[in-house]
Amino acid sequence: MTSNMDSFSGDLSKMWSLQDREPLHHLTWDWWWWLIMLDDPDGRPSGRQLMVLWSTKDNELVEVNGMPWTPAGRPSYDAERGLALDGMVCAWWFDGQRMHEPVIQQICRMIAMPDTHPMWPGDSKNSGKGGGAVVPLLDNDLSMGLKSDLRSFWVHLLTDDSADHPKVPKKFDLSLTPWNAAMSTARQASATYAANMGYDILRLHGTKVHGKLDDEEVTGTAYFQKVCVQAPSVPWYWGMLHLNDGSYIDWFLPHVSFTVSARDNRPWKRRDLGHIGLSQGGLFHDPVNKRSEKFTNVTILKTASNLTEGEHGHSPGAPLPVFEIKMWNGRTTIELRVKAIERAHWTFNQPTRGGLKSHLTYNEYPLEMEFLRIRDEFGVRKESDYEWARGNAEHSWGLLH
Repeated sequence: MTSNMDSFSGDLSKMWSLQDREPLHHLTWDWWWWLIMLDDPDGRPSGRQLMVLWSTKDNELVEVNGMPWTPAGRPSYDAERGLALDGMVCAWWFDGQRMHEPVIQQICRMIAMPDTHPMWPGDSKNSGKGGGAVVPLLDNDLSMGLKSDLRSFWVHLLTDDSADHPKVPKKFDLSLTPWNAAMSTARQASATYAANMGYDILRLHGTKVHGKLDDEEVTGTAYFQKVCVQAPSVPWYWGMLHLNDGSYIDWFLPHVSFTVSARDNRPWKRRDLGHIGLSQGGLFHDPVNKRSEKFTNVTILKTASNLTEGEHGHSPGAPLPVFEIKMWNGRTTIELRVKAIERAHWTFNQPTRGGLKSHLTYNEYPLEMEFLRIRDEFGVRKESDYEWARGNAEHSWGLLH
């Protein structure tokens, strides 16, 4: 699992900018998002996980897990492209057995700036390649950034006092470095719909991680995305896996189903059984055959597992889901079954017309891989061919508008 890159590559020029398209009130939503998967000291192949998000929204009021958030206006630039915004920093921590959420939930002003800004500290000889940072203006350091030489990101976090628990680190001090060319090259995707609605996404499919949780040395891998979306948030399935040989698998299925009207927060409901896909997408970075495969045929089945949410969760005793995914493209077919072993859960309520509220429930599930078959012209690979697979699946419902 060694890295064969010294620095991140691809177009990172938009890493620290927002508002590349004209904002739409109530619909524009921007965030930087890391999912960090760390080795487990007890040897669990699914590992431990940290999710952290820095976000802003063009809205007078959004309730996030019951906390009122009132962003005061749109982000604004200074003459050197430094950005000031009203935001929220949120994080959860999965200790390998139990989900702790939120471990950070802070409403704050924050700044984002490229390393070309005159206030950027340090040597400017490497500036202009994509280095920069997002820095919440708080007493605690909750910053994230990319060094000017593009050799590493940093993530610095201090968890909230309310999250105090023997299994919750107080301090995260992490360095995120390139893994391989397929995973650590920045990739962009965008789409535009009617009335200037659409999205812009910048992704790094994989990085290596090392650093400290308090005084504990840790290693692992991570996934990053910066998302600017301005469209109603319809239900979606998404998920990703890192495998120990440097493979990457993901799937994405935005859809319409009976869950579009759901307002409860149970992790599995009978109405989950049917959906109509709005689009289908999947990706496989294959280090064995040194190629990347895209899939436009994707099916997802969500069923109930024998695991249930614990007493600390939002719906104690409710079954956690199993996701069965199949993707194919004429040359390669991937079938896999992953089981949710815990749940992180976020609810959003947003006032809309006529005094009503629109609602979105967003769930992230640390995964255990139960079954894998990768079939191509060279043969078959299966779950026993890998030392570990770590990943996360998302399922959202409701319609935020």
